[in-house]
Amino acid sequence: MKTIEFDRYVISERSRPFVIAEIGVNYYDIARKDQIEPLEAAKKMISAAAEAGADAVKFQTYKAEKLASKYSPAYWDTSKEPTTSQYELFKKFDSFGEEEYRELARFSKDNNILFLSTPFDFEAVDVLDELMPIFKISSSDITNTPFIQYIARKQKPVFLSTGASTIDEIDEAVRAIEQEGNDQIVIMHCILNYPTAYTNANLGMISHLIKRYSDYPVGYSDHTLPNPQMSVLTTAVILGAQVIEKHFTLDKSLPGNDHYHAMDPEDLKKFVQNVTFVQRIIGESEKRPLESEMPARLYARRSIVAKREIPKGMVITEEMISFKRPGTGLSPNLIGQIIGRRAKKTILEDEIIGKNFFDDDR
Repeated sequence: MKTIEFDRYVISERSRPFVIAEIGVNYYDIARKDQIEPLEAAKKMISAAAEAGADAVKFQTYKAEKLASKYSPAYWDTSKEPTTSQYELFKKFDSFGEEEYRELARFSKDNNILFLSTPFDFEAVDVLDELMPIFKISSSDITNTPFIQYIARKQKPVFLSTGASTIDEIDEAVRAIEQEGNDQIVIMHCILNYPTAYTNANLGMISHLIKRYSDYPVGYSDHTLPNPQMSVLTTAVILGAQVIEKHFTLDKSLPGNDHYHAMDPEDLKKFVQNVTFVQRIIGESEKRPLESEMPARLYARRSIVAKREIPKGMVITEEMISFKRPGTGLSPNLIGQIIGRRAKKTILEDEIIGKNFFDDDR
């Protein structure tokens, strides 16, 4: 697996998972609730994500007229988000421009958290290129080859989301990036349902992606409802996800598409605690005895012992020996080296037999 480095972060087989709190456009609803400006709400969410332990916050940079036709239908749960037109929904949340994103990038840096935003058009790519060290490509753009190539030419790491994609489509997107001389890719498992039912999460696909794209790290972008234990994200990490991305809100009860399936600061804290614990218990990948096991290795294993008293000069037979703890004498797997040898001293019953108990050096 390639090691991908950016800013102060490293993504590799042994690194701690990189955690992205996707604010998206949720700050508009937080602004309305708290009666503050959207920019201040966005900053409030950045601070909360940083305090809860995320490595990065991620926004979405688009203009509705560049993203969706006015006749584009909804593909989300309209009982949660009643807007039935993609264009109408996106138009509600596209007021930010270059100045606002620059301010959010600056504010993120001051809060020691990485600023990211998913671009949805070529102009957005150029604006964001100066503000962040990696690019995220939405699942919705995985077949948008000209756009993928344009991003790849920036020669920055690319996080490629694969929701609703076939393997052939993923292959084509990966090739498009590679053909631009860019091999800094993270393949993101994703299910493009809002919300994703637990039975549809299919985290086993992470293992498939790891096997198929063994040169690249694999991550997970999640749309399930967060349970109190944050079990879905934790399981993704256990299965090998090196990047975790999930929508982030300050209030899961708010109406709208990206609040009810988002994590809040307490969820994020719980997940970060889980990740820390999982990393501790996973430990090393190469089997070897640990220093902490050395006393047990010595005293819980067995040695060859005398089943009865063996007089000096007697030839050792199998009937004379047994195997008991501790393991400070000859190991049972050396039995063939003592059968038929002559005791050079009287060996007491239950005595642990050592190498120097015999006349010859065999």
